[in-house]
Amino acid sequence: MYFSRILIMCMLGLAHILPVDAQNMFSFGTATNPDGRTLQVDSHGIIIDGKHGIPVMGEIHYSRVPRKDWRREVRKMKAGGITVIATYVFWIHHEEQEGIWDWSDNRDLHEFVRICQQEGMYVVLRLGPFCHGEVYQGGMPVWVVEKATADPKQFKLRSEAPGFLAATQRLYSNIYAQVSDLLWKHGGPVIGVQLENECRGPWSYYMALKRMAVSIGFDVPFYTRTGWPKLNGGEKDFSQMLPLYGDYADGFWDRTLDDMPGDYPKAFIMKDTRVSGVIATETFGTNQDTRMDKKDLEYPYLTCELGGGMMTAYHRRINISGREAFPLAVCKVGAGSNLPGYYMYHGGTNPYNPKHTMAECQASPVTNYNDMPLMSYDFQSPLGEFGQLNATAFHQTRWFHQFLADWGDELALMDVDSLSDHYARRGCFEFRNYYVRILHEEGWASVTPKGMLWKGLTITSESVQPFAKADGQLYFITVDGKKPQLSIRSSKGKTRSYKPGLDRPFIVEGQTMTVLSPEKAKSAFVIDGSMHFANHGGIIYKDGDRFVEEVWIEQPESLSSSVSAPVVEIVPVRQAGPPRKVSLGGAKVAEMPCNSDFDQAAVWTVKIEPKGNLDEIDNLFLKVDYKGDVARVYADGKLVEDNFWNGKPMLVRLSELVGKSVEIKILPLSKDYPIYLQKEQKAELERAKDGVLLSLDRLSVIWRRELISD
Repeated sequence: MYFSRILIMCMLGLAHILPVDAQNMFSFGTATNPDGRTLQVDSHGIIIDGKHGIPVMGEIHYSRVPRKDWRREVRKMKAGGITVIATYVFWIHHEEQEGIWDWSDNRDLHEFVRICQQEGMYVVLRLGPFCHGEVYQGGMPVWVVEKATADPKQFKLRSEAPGFLAATQRLYSNIYAQVSDLLWKHGGPVIGVQLENECRGPWSYYMALKRMAVSIGFDVPFYTRTGWPKLNGGEKDFSQMLPLYGDYADGFWDRTLDDMPGDYPKAFIMKDTRVSGVIATETFGTNQDTRMDKKDLEYPYLTCELGGGMMTAYHRRINISGREAFPLAVCKVGAGSNLPGYYMYHGGTNPYNPKHTMAECQASPVTNYNDMPLMSYDFQSPLGEFGQLNATAFHQTRWFHQFLADWGDELALMDVDSLSDHYARRGCFEFRNYYVRILHEEGWASVTPKGMLWKGLTITSESVQPFAKADGQLYFITVDGKKPQLSIRSSKGKTRSYKPGLDRPFIVEGQTMTVLSPEKAKSAFVIDGSMHFANHGGIIYKDGDRFVEEVWIEQPESLSSSVSAPVVEIVPVRQAGPPRKVSLGGAKVAEMPCNSDFDQAAVWTVKIEPKGNLDEIDNLFLKVDYKGDVARVYADGKLVEDNFWNGKPMLVRLSELVGKSVEIKILPLSKDYPIYLQKEQKAELERAKDGVLLSLDRLSVIWRRELISD
């Protein structure tokens, strides 16, 4: 309804001053903090200090990341354009035994949120009680499940049963005690909380959780729920919770062994529905209702789970290229979303538990649809398990996030004017996507200007996309290798065509512009309104008054004056036995090996002799290039890392290995196993002798290095 007015104002350069429409405002908790800053929501999206914008949310799980790494990893997320940190609070990580709470070390929620505050990041807490997140029993402690089994009437899970609600109230109360001083209304970064996760309802259960949270003290600018699946009986009280949506390029949870089954290709088109038909198909089926009710469309279109990557399950070995995340975001924002939210943006590692796995598995009483790695939760996300850079996903989304930071105040108020499968227009921006994972890998995605105003100039192009406003200049990035060509109308109404060279400025009527090649753009970071270029292909972030560039260097001969590459010696100990017989588990998909199966694994011992200063050991990683079914690494008999082979190497923290007896165990992979592999990995398996694949190809050392940048 605003489009014609927005288009005119865009052309005049006034879109950012469109007044907030009070009739479309949502009223949740306290919106004003002690400094007088406001955070509100209306039918378009988020309003910060009275101004619309398009924030970017990225998921990281603090309890899956070492506490000592939190600040650095939050800074890297910020460098990637993330402005809102989302995190699950996994119940099982904090109250493994009833009444005994653990908020120490990696579980110190208060410290993690405090760091987010100091680094200028907002926070949304996903409270549960059920979270999923591929955690054992969806995050439900064993004692909770046992009580539900023993007395379902009093303790039925995810219901209004009095015993379960009483336990949930204790959970919420303990979370609140950790963050009470860090809520927005007290000057903190916690701006929202999510209640439950992927739940059909009933609505009365959701409202019971909200009343509970509010009564405990969770007075925040907004409350959310996942907008999928469709609620049984529908939403009874409009505007109590914002529904947030998602979509994925592929899913480890799918039951088939096919490429891109069901509706996954639809994630790559500009849809007029917000509900995905592919999330949690193992739970909700493949025929989920994706229709939008009229009332749903009165909410702003916000997302919390765009696939920043994807895990591998034992039965489904997805190999993410990194090209998926940007097209997903383009399709959602092009179709009207004003909050890209990624799950995951940063991977992690599950806490070690000698009693049982802390990951989802078919053998558990609940959340038992998929067998997941016991330790690794890398997710192949823009920043991986250890914060390693997955360059394509990180940079392509980062460029888009910078565009949203600099033009989001205008774009947020531009309704969708034109929409088809591969094209959308919002005001003076055109969104295109011709990429579809596996099915159309040669395709590309872009956001290009159509009558975009810049200091009296009106700019149109299909070969460059707006990137940044920095140092009074305008930066673009070329689209899919096209030669840049811009049509620019001057303030006097004269239009000329420009074909600028790459990576060097050109001037039009006194205004400086630069079109960056994708390679040059990988090094370009905007910090505090100024453009900085990385010298070594790393990530630039700010540490106080310093600019730091993080780079990862593989197997250097000399890492520094005080650190040299450790000497790694591999000693074969035992050849593998024959491939095990793979059965279907309780969820009717291939069942992962149990501990005793590794008695038949190939075994190597690894001797690691550090050189130089051990103070750098936390920055060193062992890279294991292998082929096979499953690889595990043990240190003094303790499992420290595992990996379901999907064609990518496994990384292990060297700090977990030095000074210990280290073993690598690999099980053979047979072509007869009922598991999904992508075509490249299938081909390797087909070429293997006797249809059995197993090799330890190479061990190398990687150093995470922090360099002072200009």
